[in-house]
Amino acid sequence: MPRPTLEEIFAEPDEFGLLDVKPAPPEVPPRPNHKLSVMRDVNAFFERHGRVPDSDAVDHAEMRTGAIWQALKADPTPEMVAEDKYGLLTAERTVPAKLVDWRAEPDPSAVPTSLDEIFADEDLAVDEGVFTLTHSTPSSQRIVPDHRADIVPCKDFELFRSRFEEMQAGLEDGSRLARIVPKGEVLEMMEGNFFIRNGLLALIAERSEMSARGGSRDYRLRVIFSNGTESDPLMSSFRKSLLEDKTARLIERGGLGRLDPEWEADNLELSGTIYVARSLSDDPTISSQKAILHKIGVTSQDVRRRVADARNDPTFLLAPVELIATYELQNVSRHRVEDLLHRFFAAARPKKLFIVDRFGKSVHPKEWFYVLPEHVSRAVQLIKEGALHLYRYDPLTQKISRKEISDQEQ
Repeated sequence: MPRPTLEEIFAEPDEFGLLDVKPAPPEVPPRPNHKLSVMRDVNAFFERHGRVPDSDAVDHAEMRTGAIWQALKADPTPEMVAEDKYGLLTAERTVPAKLVDWRAEPDPSAVPTSLDEIFADEDLAVDEGVFTLTHSTPSSQRIVPDHRADIVPCKDFELFRSRFEEMQAGLEDGSRLARIVPKGEVLEMMEGNFFIRNGLLALIAERSEMSARGGSRDYRLRVIFSNGTESDPLMSSFRKSLLEDKTARLIERGGLGRLDPEWEADNLELSGTIYVARSLSDDPTISSQKAILHKIGVTSQDVRRRVADARNDPTFLLAPVELIATYELQNVSRHRVEDLLHRFFAAARPKKLFIVDRFGKSVHPKEWFYVLPEHVSRAVQLIKEGALHLYRYDPLTQKISRKEISDQEQ
């Protein structure tokens, strides 16, 4: 079938009125006050920005007003002259400075040659306050550890060798399971816990007394590795290292729960060292009592490493300490010895002793007592003799005396 021609198409009925085209309305002449309204728009723009609109502006509205203004200002009407309250019709065109071409070579005389020349520029008007640091911790108050938790040889590794051998055998025969450490999990590390970190078995051999470090509660750990080395990181640091190690694993404890005897099989009963330390704090309330105020602690690691970071540890009153005496323990649980000593001298514990950390929080250390080193020495000797329960310490007379028969029976 041949295609219809245009004549045939136009000859068909126009049922939709597509060919019913109306002529365009005649052009409306400009309003008589059009130029006057432009003058008022320019006045308003000048009041807001302090300049006339720029015909080359990026903003479309400013560019349009500026172009109309440039065309009308050459032949202003009497109404525009009367409305020109800022003298814009007679003033030279005010436009923002053009951007300097980045490809152009700078004027050598305009390039400063020193910081002094920059700060001497009057247009810079630098406020002196910018050179004063505020809301920042002075360097003297920042927590800067006196020692790093480096990995060092473990001198008493023979005490732990059998534990590592048993754990390795348990992993191989399937009696002990190792699971991935999920990201975001807060691991509550206890003494006796085993982990795999960087391909090595890691045993938490000691968790020291809790302290508030950096505004949060933390512990110092003693971690023994299966290659015969050890380290003493903060629990938060060791937890972070496990989460960053994609090969890290947590070895689940044996048994079905805390009431199961096998669950407690991993717990440690290590011997250690009793130490007596004196604070070297500059705080008048502490320095005035340093002859009688002493810290009594027990640790399984090297004592000097334990106190090395004392000035950053609230349990040491945030100050360096001086070791007064140490006593070695043999085949005695350090936890039990520490508990015995703290209960024996409990009446001599300062009730109002506290320090304020750098976050403004009050910390009340629990291991400081008003005792003399010889009193601690006497108490240690009584523990070795198994007779500490027969004696008491009187903080008023500062003497250790034998209990009365009636007290012993109680």
